[in-house]
Amino acid sequence: MQTLFLLMFSAYAFGVVSALLGGQSRLGRNLVALGAALGAGAGFALGVSVLVSGAPFALSIPQLLPLAGGLALRLDSLGAFFLILIGIGAVPAAIYGAGYSEAYADGKASLPLLGAALNLFLLTMSLVTFADNALTFLLMWEGMSLTSYFLVVTEAQEDGVVGAGVWYVAMTHVGLVLLLGAFILFMNGASGAFADLRAGAASLSPLTRSLVFLLAFLGFGSKAGIVPLHVWLPMAHPAAPSHVSALMSGVMIKMGVYGILRVGLDLLGGGPAWWGGIILSVGALSAILGILYALMQTDLKKLLAYSSVENIGIILIGIGAGFIFHSYGLMTLAALGFIGGLYHALNHASFKGLLFLGAGSVLHATHTRDMEMMGGLIKKMPYTAFFFLVGAAAISALPPLNGFASEWLILQSLLGGFSISAPGIRVLLPVAVGMLALTSGLAAAGFVKAFGITFLALPRSAAAEHAHEAPLSMKVGMGILALTCFGLGLAPFAIVPVIGGALNGIGGLPDTRAAFTLNVSLQTPAGFGQMSSTLILLGLLALFALIPLVMKILRVNPKLRVSDSWGCGRVGQTPRMEYTATSFAEPLRRVFSELYRPTKEVTIDFNPESKYFVQSIDYKSDIRPWFEEFLYEPLLQKVRGWSRQVRQLQSGSLHGYLAYLFIALGLLLVSALLWTGK
Repeated sequence: MQTLFLLMFSAYAFGVVSALLGGQSRLGRNLVALGAALGAGAGFALGVSVLVSGAPFALSIPQLLPLAGGLALRLDSLGAFFLILIGIGAVPAAIYGAGYSEAYADGKASLPLLGAALNLFLLTMSLVTFADNALTFLLMWEGMSLTSYFLVVTEAQEDGVVGAGVWYVAMTHVGLVLLLGAFILFMNGASGAFADLRAGAASLSPLTRSLVFLLAFLGFGSKAGIVPLHVWLPMAHPAAPSHVSALMSGVMIKMGVYGILRVGLDLLGGGPAWWGGIILSVGALSAILGILYALMQTDLKKLLAYSSVENIGIILIGIGAGFIFHSYGLMTLAALGFIGGLYHALNHASFKGLLFLGAGSVLHATHTRDMEMMGGLIKKMPYTAFFFLVGAAAISALPPLNGFASEWLILQSLLGGFSISAPGIRVLLPVAVGMLALTSGLAAAGFVKAFGITFLALPRSAAAEHAHEAPLSMKVGMGILALTCFGLGLAPFAIVPVIGGALNGIGGLPDTRAAFTLNVSLQTPAGFGQMSSTLILLGLLALFALIPLVMKILRVNPKLRVSDSWGCGRVGQTPRMEYTATSFAEPLRRVFSELYRPTKEVTIDFNPESKYFVQSIDYKSDIRPWFEEFLYEPLLQKVRGWSRQVRQLQSGSLHGYLAYLFIALGLLLVSALLWTGK
C-alpha cells in the first residue's frame, strides 16, 4: 500500500513539474496528462486494495506540521470508496485533457498554470480522503478549494469567468468558516485526532452535537451544491475548462457528501431522526429545483451544472433516509439507504463526467455552448454523439445503464421505511418518493432536449455545419466513461456488496450483503424488492432480435426508401423550422410558471411600405433568479453597507490601530475565560 501511495504522490508531483517546465509544448501537455492519470490510477488501486483487504493504510508525519498532531493520514474503507470515485472520474478526464488543452496553446490561457493546478487539485482532493485529524482535513480541503479556483478562472479574459471565480471562492470560504466552527465545537479544547473525536462524541451534550452536525452539513453542503448554497455551481462549472468541469461536477462536489458521512455518521455516530429529515428534505428540494432550472437552460454546460444540483439531491435523499433509519435502529434499511446514495455518487461521477466531456467536445468543435446555435452534429461528430447519448440515457435512469440501478435502490430504501409510525416520517417518506419519481421524469425530458437540440435535425449555424470530430485522446476519455456507465449498470450484484463493505462498522452499521439469484439478480434485504439489470438487458436484446422476425412474418418490405421529410406541405426544410431549446421547454415553463415567473418581451417590426406585413419579430424571455434576487442580493447589499461603515475605522492613526488591537485582545481574553469557566 505504501508503494501505491508513493506512486500516487510522485505521479502528481511529476505532473506539476512537467507543467511548469514544458506545459506549452505538446510533449509537456502529454506529460501533464500522464502524471494526472497515473496519480489517479494509483489512488484507485490503493482504494481497491484497502477495500479488498479490509486493512486501513496509515501514515503520520508529525514533523511536517508540528501543530495539533501534525500531518496524519489514514485511509479506511469509507475514504477508500471516495478515493476510487476520484480515480474513476480523474483518469479519463486527464486523458481527455491532453487533447482538449491544445486549444490553449495559442496563449488563450496559461497552460503551465492549468497543468500544475490540475495535478495539485487532484492530489489535495485525494488527500482529503486520507485526513485523520482536523488540521490535516482542513488544510487539504482548503488546498482543494484554492487549486480548483485557479482552474475555474483559466480563461480569465472571457466574460463572466472572473465573476464566477469570485462567487466560487466566496461560497467555498463561507463553507470553510462553518467547518472551522464545527470542528472547534467538536474538539472542545481536546485533540483534533479523528479517533479522539470519535471517542468523545458521546460525551457531548445533545445541543453541541446538533450544532456540530448543522454547521458541518451547511459547510459540506456548500461544496456539494445543495439548494440554496448552489448559486456558485452554475457559474463556475461552465466557466472552467470542460475536463475540469467534469472533475468538479463528477468528483469534487462528492467530497461534500464524504464530509457529511465522515462527521455525521462516523465521528458523531449518527443522531436523532430530524438530522436525516433535514438531509432528506434538502436533498428532495435540491433534486426537483435543480432539474427544473436545468430544463430552462440554453447553455449546454449550464444545463449540466444545474443537473448536478439535481443529482446531489438524489444522493442526499438516500443519505438522509439512511440517517433516519439509523436513528430508529433499523440498521439494515439504513445501510440500504447509504448504499443507494453512495452508488448514485459513483454513477454520477461516470455519467456526469461523460456528459461534460461530450459538451467539451461540442465546444471544442463549434466554439459555442449555446444549444440554439447547434443542431445536426450527429453527422459531423458521430462518436461524440454516441457517447453523449449513453450519458444522457444513464442520467435519465434508463435500464440497463447505471443511473437506473442506484435510483432503484434509493427508491426501495424509501419504500422500506413506510412501517415507521412517527407522523413526520410517515409524511416525509411518501413525499420524497413522489419527488424522486417526478425528478426522474423531468430529467428524461431535460436530456431529450440536451441531446436532440444539440445533435439532431439541421445545423443552425455555420460553426455547427463545419464542426469536426474530437481528437483521439478526447474520444478515449469519453469511451472509458461510457464503458463505465455500462459496467456499473450491468453489475449491481457486484457493486453493492463492495459499497456495503465500505460502510461496514461505521456508525454501527452491519455488514449488509445483498441476496442474489443466479448471480445476476439483486434482492434488497428482507426481500422487499428485486431487480436485475443483466436480465433487463437480455430482455431488450431478445426484443430487438424479434423485430426482424416479426417483419419477416408480416412480409414487410425491408427495402430502404429515401424521400424528403414531411414539412407540413412546405418543400425544403430549413433550420428555422426546427424546435429550439427554448421552444422545447416552453410547455414546462408554462406548467411551472408560478416557480419560474418568466418575463417576456415581444418586439414587432413592420414593413415600412405597409403595416400589414411583418418584417421581423424579436422575442425575449427570461426566468427570475429567485435565490439571487431574494437571498443573495439583499445580503450583499447589507455586506456592502457594513463594509462602508467599517472603512471609516481606517483613520490612518497608528494609535487608533493599536487601540483596536488592545480592545480585540481584551475581548478574546474575556471570551476564553468565560469559555473555560475560570
